Amino acid sequence: MKSLADRIVIRQGDLTEMDADAIVNAANNDLILGGGVAGAIRRKGGEEIQRECDAIGSIPLGYAAITKGGKLKARFVIHAASMQLGGKTSADALRHSTAHSLRIANDHGLKSIAFPAIGTGIARFPLQDCAEIMLREAAEHLKGETSIETVHFVLFDEAAEDVFKRSWKRIQAEPGFNVAGA
Repeated sequence: MKSLADRIVIRQGDLTEMDADAIVNAANNDLILGGGVAGAIRRKGGEEIQRECDAIGSIPLGYAAITKGGKLKARFVIHAASMQLGGKTSADALRHSTAHSLRIANDHGLKSIAFPAIGTGIARFPLQDCAEIMLREAAEHLKGETSIETVHFVLFDEAAEDVFKRSWKRIQAEPGFNVAGA
């Protein structure tokens, strides 16, 4: 089995082009696919994703919901509700929605999941804090019993990719961090 360090992959790219079992949408708790990542997912994946979200309805902040991937390469979209419509993301909502997204992927037996930097666009959450929270949640999840083999972080630009890579290096260097994985 690959080490924990090799199971988290950080790269720049277009999340909507990821060929993963699931991509994660930076969602609002009403699951309205408006702007940012959600808007790109709706445009590329088709209106059927929004229709599935409408059927689910609102979910609590810090939770996530799963829909099919429509016309995307990914089979599923996991909608991580880290903000209210037009609102801001909090560290707590980001932490919980990331963890819940990973649990949903595991519950569905998925092997790969791809996240954006949730909350750093429209919701204006600090990128450095986002990287720390999301990477720690992914690492903790991967240390346990899970179907997930690889967690991808697909970042919009080189600057965001650099922040995530530096954060991941720092987390791995911490005393007590087990890079051997589960």
